[in-house]
Amino acid sequence: MEGLRLLKHIFERTRAWAAAIKETDPDFFPALASQQTPEYLWIGCSDSRVPANQIIDLQPGQVFVHRNIANVVVHTDLNCLSVIHFGVEVLKVKHIIVCGHYGCGGVMAAMEDKEHGLIDNWLRHIRDVDRFNSDVLDGLDKHERLDTLCELNVKEQVTNVCNTPIVQKAWKAGQALSVHGWIYNINNGLLKSLVAVDSSGIA
Repeated sequence: MEGLRLLKHIFERTRAWAAAIKETDPDFFPALASQQTPEYLWIGCSDSRVPANQIIDLQPGQVFVHRNIANVVVHTDLNCLSVIHFGVEVLKVKHIIVCGHYGCGGVMAAMEDKEHGLIDNWLRHIRDVDRFNSDVLDGLDKHERLDTLCELNVKEQVTNVCNTPIVQKAWKAGQALSVHGWIYNINNGLLKSLVAVDSSGIA
């Protein structure tokens, strides 16, 4: 019964949230229901402390979101690729944002020399990033290595996004599309830009 009361509380909060929006903008929900035209596709981490809309202060309908452990983009993940396809070819987003965060638990787990179960298959992609950048990472202390690997992982996933046939096709067709790599600092709530790429190359 305690769990049911908790869920009831969430529904009550949803009603209060909707009522507050209707009070300030009576047409908000009818307009939202009529179309979806976001300019941004956010590919971020599943971490509950890194919510896309709140971080970039955008309302529902303004950002198309995909999240997974450690914001990874790989050519075998049909879920992520389907989101990119829909975002680029149907919604015609203008910006794809890959956003990681410092202290990422997925990246931290990838650094550990132990088994984690099923997720080890997913962490393999981050361990590859670690291996590819051993010259940069070797010699750093644990904290510096984690933060640096979080940044390198974002950059690697930006490269993976850019190399998808979806993005390549859009660029060849002259579609206005940029891919950005950002990292979020949970300690101060701020974003840092790491890389930006469009059809002409790295900005």
